[in-house]
Amino acid sequence: WLMPDNMHHQWLLLAACFWVIFMFMVASKFITLTFKDPDGYGSRQESLILTAVTKVEEVHVPEEKHWPEEFQPTGKPFSGNLIRQPLVHMERLELLRNVCRDTALRDLSHTAVSKFVLDRIFVCDKHKILFCQTPKVGNTQWKKVLIVLNGAFSSIEEIPENIVHDHEKNGLPRLSSFSDSEIKKRLNLYFKFFIVRDPFERLISAFKDKFVHNPRFEPWYRHEIAPGIIRKYRKNRTETKGLQFEDFVRYLGDPNHRWLDVQFGDHIIHWVTYVELCAPCEITYSVIGHHETLEDDAPYILKAAGIDHLVSYPTIPPGITVYNRTKVERYFSGISKRDIRRLYARFEGDFKLFGYREPDFLLN
Repeated sequence: WLMPDNMHHQWLLLAACFWVIFMFMVASKFITLTFKDPDGYGSRQESLILTAVTKVEEVHVPEEKHWPEEFQPTGKPFSGNLIRQPLVHMERLELLRNVCRDTALRDLSHTAVSKFVLDRIFVCDKHKILFCQTPKVGNTQWKKVLIVLNGAFSSIEEIPENIVHDHEKNGLPRLSSFSDSEIKKRLNLYFKFFIVRDPFERLISAFKDKFVHNPRFEPWYRHEIAPGIIRKYRKNRTETKGLQFEDFVRYLGDPNHRWLDVQFGDHIIHWVTYVELCAPCEITYSVIGHHETLEDDAPYILKAAGIDHLVSYPTIPPGITVYNRTKVERYFSGISKRDIRRLYARFEGDFKLFGYREPDFLLN
């Protein structure tokens, strides 16, 4: 009579063993799901991003084998950095390409690569860099970076302020100084960039700098250009005060502004469009920085150009790059909607190409 009892105990022991094994398997599966899945998702996500970026690289990076040895890039090639390129910069270039293809905006987004444009582009042959100057967007600091790279001074701190804009002494050649074949080679191969900011805020900066404060003492703005604008565009002829922002806006928004521009010469570079300055639909730029995000964009540009180990962008004062919406609204508060719309019509290409919103006070 003992046999059945012993068998009963054996079955119970066997069942207990199976239960322990089953629980161990469940626990192991739980641990696997908890600790390994995030890595797996990250790997899959990284793979998708790499695939997408590789496609962009294959389409847009020019072949270098057609160019002679002296025009091969130095430092870290930009094409190789596309894999690590922040999406924001890829999105900016993609937006630019899309707007350039918009036939409705063609007159506002396209311009000839004329001597005027080539005069705006500064060259650093040593490191294969082209920088297009867009005044009132922190260009003085970028000029200092290139001056150091070209070897005129060993550090940014050593550069006298009066030398930065003296193009006979600062060691910055313009692209227009080269032959047609040399220009073409540099445009096709070099790392190319420029900086933009909200177009209306830039115009306010230009007005304040040239017609109100005039810190570098450029008397022709107040004594020659301002009177010319006042004579043509001031409504109240008995008003004797200096150039007002309203006069400036009326001049810039006039479809026939070019007859005055010709008289003013190259001084107009402080308020003409980015399109007219840098021909962004005709020249394939590597990076477009934004003044509003310069704290992030400046280090990225230096790294993408392969020069971050040689020079640093000068310290940016706190708050100087922040878009001041209140200031913009205040300056335009006394301007007629008609004049603001005409101004926007001229600068619409700049707004659309670089992702700036149409001002709220135009929508109300």
